Amino acid sequence: MSLIKLNDRAVKDVTQFGSISSLGSLTHISTATASSSASIEFTSGIDSTYKEYIFYFVNIHPETDDKRLEFQADTGTNTNYNQTITSTVFRAFHDENGASSGLGYRTDRDQAQGTAFQQFQNEAIGNANDECLSGYLHIFNPSSDTFVKHFLARISNYGGTGATDQYLAGYFNQTTPLTRFKFRIESGNIDSGQILLFGVN
Repeated sequence: MSLIKLNDRAVKDVTQFGSISSLGSLTHISTATASSSASIEFTSGIDSTYKEYIFYFVNIHPETDDKRLEFQADTGTNTNYNQTITSTVFRAFHDENGASSGLGYRTDRDQAQGTAFQQFQNEAIGNANDECLSGYLHIFNPSSDTFVKHFLARISNYGGTGATDQYLAGYFNQTTPLTRFKFRIESGNIDSGQILLFGVN
């Protein structure tokens, strides 16, 4: 078993984490920083080098009020971003004033063999200065030429009224390797924030 002692260094400064038993280690591949960006695309670095890939979202802030982050993928050098998705979404929420809270499945955010961009969350992100979204998207074996491509995501979102913990899971019903991913706000630009791509050894 291998552990790394950070010695008060920020996690953002670490480029590789040691493995814990058989859990694997993370290797940083690339970072994209949004600045009034219509979308962020990762068109390289996703191949058979790793069986798993994780995208981390850090303080994603939209230019337009009350919008959602969404994603799609494609194969080869294709740029249609319309792969077939089946997904499931649920979320827990709690307002700042404590007046409202809940846990529930979101039928308006899932897909059943759909080809639209998949939204990460039910509650939208506001565009006030302090509103943003953070979380991750975990992709399993995107280079497989045999199996569908599973994904999991968990998002923490602040939209002006409180905390929302949002869960997404599903698969791309595609046996051809996925080579690229695109992230965007459903309407308007990504004003700021970062998306980091890691491979899992």
